[in-house]
Amino acid sequence: MAVIKKGLISLVALISFIGAFFTGSPSILAASGQGSDQTIITEWQMLWEQPGQSLTAEEVSSLSDSDGWFTVHSDGDYPSVPEGINSAWIRFRLPELTQMRPALTINKLYAKEVIIYLQDKKIYERTRKYSFDLNEILLPIEVQYEGSNIYLYVENNVNKLGIYNEINVGEFTDQIKTFVKADIIDIILGASLVLISFFMIVSVLFINRTFQPGWYSLFLVMLSVGVMILSYSSFMYKYFPEYITLFNICFDIASSLFMPALFFFLEQVLGRGPFGLITKFKKIQTYFAVIYTVFLGLSFVSSEIHDFYYTSGFVIFGLSIIVGNILLISSVIFECKNRNKEAIILAIGISIFAGVSLVEVIWYMYIDRMYDMKYWKVSILFFLASLIIILARKVMVNYQKALQYSKQIEIFNEELQRSEKIELISNLAASIAHEVRNPLQVTRGFLQLLGQRLNSKNDKSYVNLAIDELDRASEIITDFLTFAKPDIGKVVRLNIQEEISQLVAILAPLATLQGGIIKVEHDKELFIIGSSSRFKQALMNIIKNSIEACGDGGEITINLSEDAVSGRVIIKVRDNGEGIDAEDLKRLGEPYYTNKTKGTGLGLMVTFRIIEAMEGSIKFISEKGIGTEVNITLPSQ
Repeated sequence: MAVIKKGLISLVALISFIGAFFTGSPSILAASGQGSDQTIITEWQMLWEQPGQSLTAEEVSSLSDSDGWFTVHSDGDYPSVPEGINSAWIRFRLPELTQMRPALTINKLYAKEVIIYLQDKKIYERTRKYSFDLNEILLPIEVQYEGSNIYLYVENNVNKLGIYNEINVGEFTDQIKTFVKADIIDIILGASLVLISFFMIVSVLFINRTFQPGWYSLFLVMLSVGVMILSYSSFMYKYFPEYITLFNICFDIASSLFMPALFFFLEQVLGRGPFGLITKFKKIQTYFAVIYTVFLGLSFVSSEIHDFYYTSGFVIFGLSIIVGNILLISSVIFECKNRNKEAIILAIGISIFAGVSLVEVIWYMYIDRMYDMKYWKVSILFFLASLIIILARKVMVNYQKALQYSKQIEIFNEELQRSEKIELISNLAASIAHEVRNPLQVTRGFLQLLGQRLNSKNDKSYVNLAIDELDRASEIITDFLTFAKPDIGKVVRLNIQEEISQLVAILAPLATLQGGIIKVEHDKELFIIGSSSRFKQALMNIIKNSIEACGDGGEITINLSEDAVSGRVIIKVRDNGEGIDAEDLKRLGEPYYTNKTKGTGLGLMVTFRIIEAMEGSIKFISEKGIGTEVNITLPSQ
C-alpha cells in the first residue's frame, strides 16, 4: 500500500511541476526579455530548386532577386511546395551582432538534409535517413560575420520544406537555455514515467500475487508511454543523432506494446468487457505486437521488408489505435451505465486527456501559423493517474476483503474451539451424570429418614444443610444433562408475550430485593415453536444474570420485536449493570467460565445450547460500567 501511495504522490507532484513549468515564472520571463540583447528575423528569401537542378553555394550567391527568389514572412502564409520540388535554398542577412558570443536559433526547419553556408563556407551539415524531418538548430556565429548573408540548402520528400518560424539571434548562453528548455518537458515527463515504471516492477517483489497481473500491465503501459515520449523527443534528434536508429526501434517497440498492455490492464479491472471484446482485442493486439516486432527485426536484413514494414505497419498501427480507442470508450460507457466506480474514474482520466488533445487540435487548426502541440503530453498523466487510482482501489478492496476473511476465520476458529470444548463436556456429562445422580437421590432419601429420628436441633440443621447441598449437586447434574443433550421436549406454538409475563412474575420479587425493576416492551403478539420450560429456563438464566449485575436502581428491559427482512423474532434483554470486559465477553458460554463466587458457568452454557436447539442465535454486547445487552433471534411462527 505504501508503494501505491508513493507512486500517486510522485505522479501528482510531477503533474504540478510540469503545469508550473508550462505556465512559466513571470519574473524569469521578464528578466530574460529585459536583460538579453536579442534580434528576431521575421523574413527571409527562398528559392525552389527545379527537378534535376543541383546548384552550388557559389552559384546561388551570385543569383539576383529576379532569378526566382521570393520573400517569406514568419507571420504570413507559408508557401506551398510545388509539385515535383523536393529541395530549396533559403537566405537571410545577419543583423548587427552586439553580443559577446552571438548565436542564431532556428526552431522549426523541415528538411531531411540541411547544409548551411556562410561566405561560401560550409558551417553546418546534417543528413537524416529516417522519417523525422523537424530540425532545431543552434549555431554559434562569430561577430566578424555581421551583415553577411547565410544560405541554407534544404531537401525533403514531403510537402513541408523550409523554415516555419522566426529566427532568433542573441547571446549564446541565453539561446542555449531557451534551446534546452524547449525539450526539457519531454525529458522530464518521459524519464519520470520510465523511472516510476521501474520502481513499480521492483515493488512487485513485495506485493501479493493476486495483484501482480494488474501491476505488470500498468508497468508496461507507463513504460511504453515514457519510452515513446523520450524516443520521439526532438531532444534526442538534436543531441544524439548517432543513436537515432536505436531511438526509432525503441519507439516502434513501445508503441506496439502500449495497446496490448492497456487492454490487459482493462481486462484485470473491468473484466472481459461487453461480449468479451476487451479480451478478444487484447489477444489480437498481442499477436500484432509479436508480428510487428518480428518484421522490425527482419527490416534490417531486407530493404523490401523494410519498405513493407514502414508502409503497412504504419497503417495497421493507426487502425489498431482507432479501433482500440473505440472499444475502450465503448467498454467504459457500458461499465459506467452499470455504475462501475473503476469505469467512472477511467472515464474522467480519458476525458481530461481527450479534452486537452481536442482543444489543442482545434487551436492548431484555428490559428494561422504553426503550433507545437505539447499540453496533451501533460494531460496523458491524468490518464495514467486514473489507472493508478483504479489499481489502488482494487488493492484496497482486496485488502478489506482479506481483513474481513481473517476476522471470519478468527470467529470460525473460536467457534470451533468452543464446539470442541462443548463436545468434550457433553461426552463427559452424558457418561457420568446418570451414574452420579442415582447415588445422590439414595443418599438424600436416607438423610431425610435420618433427620426424622433426630431430636437435636443442631443435628437436624446439619442434615438439612447436607440435603440442600445434595439438591444443589442434583441441579448441577441436571444442567449437565441438559447441556449434554438439549432435548427441548414437547414442541408447541408459544406466545412469547405470555411466556415472558410468566417469567417476569417469577423474577420480579428477586429484582425488587436487589433494588431494581423489570420492564417489558412489545408492539404485537409474536409466536415461536419450542418447549415452554426450556425457553423459560434459557431466558431465566439471562435475566437472573442481569439482576445480579445491577445494584440499587437497576433496570432490566426486555424488548420484543420482529425483523421485517428476515421475519425472525428478536428478544433484547438490556440492563444498566456493571458490564463485561471485552476479554470476558469473548469467553461467555465456555465450560466452567464464570465471574460468580459460587457459579459453575453451566447456566450460560445451557442457555446457548437451548437457543441453538431452537435454531436461534444469541449475541452479547456490553461495555464496562454502562451495561449489557443480549440479543436472541428465533424463527417466527
